[in-house]
Amino acid sequence: MILKCQVCNSYGLKKSCGCGEKRVNPKPPKFSPEDKYGKYRRKVKYGK
Repeated sequence: MILKCQVCNSYGLKKSCGCGEKRVNPKPPKFSPEDKYGKYRRKVKYGK
């Protein structure tokens, strides 16, 4: 799986980047109309 560093925007296969930060999965989660956790994600993202 290809991972992306959110600090320097580089891609790689290792979980740690050369800049010292962690790399994360750049793909968003799959959409589901029956989203159990959508309410919580919107609360974290928008603060409402």
